[in-house]
Amino acid sequence: MKTPKLLFTLLMAFAFYASADAQVSVNVSVGTPPAWAPATPAGVEYYYLPDIDSYYDIRTTEYIYVTNGRWIRSRSLPVAYRTYHPTPARTIIINDYHGRSPYVKYKVHKVKYKGPKKVVVKEGGGHGNGNGKGHGKGHGKH
Repeated sequence: MKTPKLLFTLLMAFAFYASADAQVSVNVSVGTPPAWAPATPAGVEYYYLPDIDSYYDIRTTEYIYVTNGRWIRSRSLPVAYRTYHPTPARTIIINDYHGRSPYVKYKVHKVKYKGPKKVVVKEGGGHGNGNGKGHGKGHGKH
């Protein structure tokens, strides 16, 4: 009779140990910033790309931009921005928002981070005349 009790006790001890070990080793996977972006403090979820009035979600590795008046998430930028290459100098770390919709603060970010634009895109994807206007379809009203 002692063997079943001993076996039961050993199994319970092993189960408890395995459970405790599993709780300690739980890890949350967080996205890694892309090679073109500046390093971020822990907890940062988004970059704002003021040259193209868009965001980049570090966790999901998606761009967030406006098309036809709607914010779209995509792994790549639209054709109108095919010549755009982000640079750390114009990639803004967003510290003031956590959630799924950073564009709720778009008007604040647009004013706060306005400056000389390096990318000027006209409808159809061609280069503009350098006046900073004409960011392609859907970038008029926000």
